[in-house]
Amino acid sequence: MGKRRSCQVQMSVPFHDLDPMHVVWHGNYLKYFDITRFGIFKEAGIDLHRYSLENNCIFPVIRTSTKYIVPLRYGDEFICRATLLDASTKIVMNFEIQLVKDDVICTKGNSDQVAVKLPEIEMMFEIPKDIREPLGF
Repeated sequence: MGKRRSCQVQMSVPFHDLDPMHVVWHGNYLKYFDITRFGIFKEAGIDLHRYSLENNCIFPVIRTSTKYIVPLRYGDEFICRATLLDASTKIVMNFEIQLVKDDVICTKGNSDQVAVKLPEIEMMFEIPKDIREPLGF
């Protein structure tokens, strides 16, 4: 494997992402991670939606972990980075959210995705070659 594939997306916190304490609701961080995750797939030329329809194979997230360090607030400009660590038996990514204004790291996370064959709903023991290879594995 060569250089690790990564992607970063700059975003701004919209009002509708806030909770009653006026900070980003914890579940929205997973949304930010997902936007960046799909950036990695797009840059590799992979459309997981089309792939799932054409190949009866889906890629559910089976595990996530998030460490909240500093809360994001309304209007904060931030960068979400995703780094692909593995795509052989499962797709493993790390995430980091950093404020643009002062480079403060707000959130760190990671996730695992697996390949599942439909309609059997059977977990596959490896990521299909036509997904794995464009990702560099």
